Amino acid sequence: MTITVITGGNKGLGYEAARRLIDVGHTVYLGARDAERGSSAAEELGARFVHLDVADDASVSAAAAEIEQREGHVDVLINNAGVADAMLPPEDVTASAMHDVYTVNVFGIVRMTHAFLPALRAAESPVIVNVSSGLGSFGVVTDPERFESRFATVVYGSSKAAVDMLTVQYAKALPDIRINAVDPGYTATDINANSGHQTVTEGTDAIVRLATIGPDGPTGTLSDRHGPLPW
Repeated sequence: MTITVITGGNKGLGYEAARRLIDVGHTVYLGARDAERGSSAAEELGARFVHLDVADDASVSAAAAEIEQREGHVDVLINNAGVADAMLPPEDVTASAMHDVYTVNVFGIVRMTHAFLPALRAAESPVIVNVSSGLGSFGVVTDPERFESRFATVVYGSSKAAVDMLTVQYAKALPDIRINAVDPGYTATDINANSGHQTVTEGTDAIVRLATIGPDGPTGTLSDRHGPLPW
């Protein structure tokens, strides 16, 4: 039985990733900070709900303890929960605005990795997938051929660049776990007011691919649904 934990799983990319992984046989724990929405989504999918707010140490620790007690291990951790900034012009960016986004997008991954590491190490071939963005790739945002190069997202972009660096450093520090980052691409979800040109199924292609790699799969990489991306 493959035990998978997905944060931010009650809608959008997290919900679709959960649906697809359940279809291929994973037992999915769907994490959400809104208990009503999360439990409803889990029931719809046939997932198991776990109350989980990645911005709260106690919530993350409690979720990790609950799942480890019930299952004994976690095979796949998908750090999907994320928030966007208000697309503030650079001159209006404050440290407070940075902190609010980093608390979820960056510190949330650290909280989850720290809390779930014992359960992951109890699995035979543990995997972590960090959901990043092309807006966090230096190679992508400096390429004039890419649409991401048109945006100056000081807060969100830098938070996703931090996700990429966390991925690289964790992959080096934890060689017993395959840890990769993925760029879903510009997908229609609430985070962009459903303006993305990709469907959520297309947006979860890379997530599902990296969540189902074998023990000889890659680690320390960034990719989208089409393949590898530059850092």
